Amino acid sequence: MKTFRIAVIAGDGIGKEVVPEGIRAVDAAGRRFGIQFDWHAFDWSCETYVKTGRMMPADGLAQLRPFDAIFLGAVGHPDVPDHISLWGLLIPIRRGFRQYVNLRPVRLFEGIETPLKNRKPGEIDFAIVRENNEGEYSNIGGRIHEGTDDEMAVQETVFTRRGVNRVVRFAFDLARTRKKHLTSATKSNGITHTMPFWDECFRAISAEYPDVRTDQYHIDILTAHFVQHPDWFDVVVGSNLFGDILSDLGPAVAGSLGLAPSANLNPEREFPSMFEPVHGSAPDIAGKGIANPIGQIWSGALMLRHLSAPDAADAIERAIAVTLAKSKIRTRDIGGTASTRDLGEAIAAEVARVQ
Repeated sequence: MKTFRIAVIAGDGIGKEVVPEGIRAVDAAGRRFGIQFDWHAFDWSCETYVKTGRMMPADGLAQLRPFDAIFLGAVGHPDVPDHISLWGLLIPIRRGFRQYVNLRPVRLFEGIETPLKNRKPGEIDFAIVRENNEGEYSNIGGRIHEGTDDEMAVQETVFTRRGVNRVVRFAFDLARTRKKHLTSATKSNGITHTMPFWDECFRAISAEYPDVRTDQYHIDILTAHFVQHPDWFDVVVGSNLFGDILSDLGPAVAGSLGLAPSANLNPEREFPSMFEPVHGSAPDIAGKGIANPIGQIWSGALMLRHLSAPDAADAIERAIAVTLAKSKIRTRDIGGTASTRDLGEAIAAEVARVQ
C-alpha cells in the first residue's frame, strides 16, 4: 500500500476548522483506493508569530522538505500585518520550493446559485494559472524620507524570460488536456516594459502549440468578461498580481469563494508542492463552525492528482458535485445552515460510494 507523508499547516482562523474536513475526505479516498497518509501537523501561524516573532522557525523549509506535499489551511489575523504573515510563511514556501505555478480551478456546480443571471452548470468551468514566484510580488524596493511630504515608496516588478516561459508553457500543456483554449491576461497598453515582454513570450511559445487556440485581453476588460461572458474561458494565464485578482473573481462568479481550491505546484517535483483553499482565514466567522470546507476538500483532490492518484482525486471531485446537486447540506455562504463538519462528513461519506 502506497503511503504519502503530508505536512499539515492549519494556520489561522477558519483554517483550523476546514483542514480536518479536508483530511477526512482525503482519508476516505485513501481507504477506497488503497492509499495511506502520514499526516504531520506544524503549529505555524500568526499566533506563533505573536509568541516567537516568526511565522515559522528559521529551519522551517528544511523541516518541510522531506514531505510529499503540504496541506495548508489559511494564514492571517488582524493583530499581525498581512505583509508580515504572507512574507513570513506562504511566500518563503512558494519561492523556496519553486512552486512557480498557482493553479486555481473555477466551476459552477449544480445546486449552487451564481450571482450572474441565467448561468447554468457547465457554462462556468475554467482554470486560472497564476505565475507564483516573481512578477509584481517582488521584495525589491523600499521607502525613503518616511513621515515627510517627500516620502517615496518604490516597488519593483521583475519578469524573467525563464519565469514567464515556464508558467506559460504549463498553461499551454494544461489547455491541451481540456478544451484547447488559452487566454493571456495582459496590460501592455499601460505597463510599457514588463507586459509587452510577457506578450512576446506568450506569442513565441504559442508557436509550439498550434493545436491550442489563443487570445489575450487587457486585465481591465478581462475582469468584465469574467462577469459577462464566463463561458468564453478554458485556461487563463496571468502574472502574479493579475492571476491573484482573477482567481478571486472567478469563484465569486461561480457562487462562493468558499468553494475555491488552489495548488502551488513545483511541476518538476524537485520539492513538495502545497495545496490550500483560495479563501483567507476569515477571522469574522472563525470559531463558529460555519465555514465552507469545500475549498479545502477540493484542494485535497488537487493534491491527490499531483501525487499521481487520479482515481482518488476524481472520487473527491465527484463527491463534491453529487453532494451539492443532490443534498440540502450546505453552509451559510451557499444558502444553507449546515456546519463545517456537517458538510465535510457528507462529502466524505459520498467519497466512499460515488461512482
